[in-house]
Amino acid sequence: MKKILYVITKSNWGGAQRYVFDLATHLPQEYAVSVAYGQPGLLAQRLQEAGVAVHPIASLQRDVSAWADIKSFFELYWLFIQEAPDVVHLNSSKAGGVGALAARLAAVPHIVFTVHGLPWDEPRGAVARSLIYIATRLTFLLSHKVITISQDNYRRARACWLCRDKIVLIHNGVGPMEFGNGEAIRSAFPAGARIVGTIGELNKNKNHIALIEETKNKPRYVAIVGEGELRPMLEAKIKEYTLEDRVKLFGFMPAKDVLKGFDVFALPSLKEGLPYVLLEAKQAGLPIEANRVGGIPEILDAQDMSDFTLEKMVEKTVEVYKTK
Repeated sequence: MKKILYVITKSNWGGAQRYVFDLATHLPQEYAVSVAYGQPGLLAQRLQEAGVAVHPIASLQRDVSAWADIKSFFELYWLFIQEAPDVVHLNSSKAGGVGALAARLAAVPHIVFTVHGLPWDEPRGAVARSLIYIATRLTFLLSHKVITISQDNYRRARACWLCRDKIVLIHNGVGPMEFGNGEAIRSAFPAGARIVGTIGELNKNKNHIALIEETKNKPRYVAIVGEGELRPMLEAKIKEYTLEDRVKLFGFMPAKDVLKGFDVFALPSLKEGLPYVLLEAKQAGLPIEANRVGGIPEILDAQDMSDFTLEKMVEKTVEVYKTK
């Protein structure tokens, strides 16, 4: 039985975490699966409920810290030695960089890194973006295969000629969904209100502030579903603009329960790979307003959605595990 060990930095619930969960719980039975993660969260809980073995790596964190990064490197190195996986599949920038080096030194036979949106696209200073670019390219070099999830990222990742033959494209995919009636959203606004809704972690990349700023001058209602570090700032802006009746933060809620509560789905992201939530919004039949960044145009323009199924994503990923 082939052993697959996934590694991810954060265990909250976002696109990268959904990706790891879907693969870990849908691989063929010939694979023994486990997941190493840094910060605890909903992913770890759901994996345990699904019977997937987990390995907490307390020192693995998103923020840069020399001591924590060194410690997480050695924790991952010893985990790879002890578990002796056939494949280490890395997700997120920090887990990718630290994990790829540790896996190489531990002589892991096959190292796979999935890029969930090119990290140097994040809104940072020029120096920080240059360092991130170099670190990401080094991760590519240390990996045996690099999975990109959108045509945009695939094309730009292949600009590294030393890595070109390692880069593959596998779109994120979702299975058929059963949607709730969205009453939790509808009931929070006046009857008959036209609701613009979005779902995503409250961080800079998701750009929720743009929806709030736009609503100052538009007679509309906005539902923001998700949780994250920017919640206090968003709450303050809503209060500053006296939009408490028209813009509401709902915290984390499953997409299937809320999408039918929206009349329009909005995604004002500054950076994306290939967002699951947009696939779900399209499956729900919602009109979509979105920034055309990353893989978003591929979803918006797609006439045939067969490339964006969970079954195809798993099938193509298994092929990557079988080849170097």
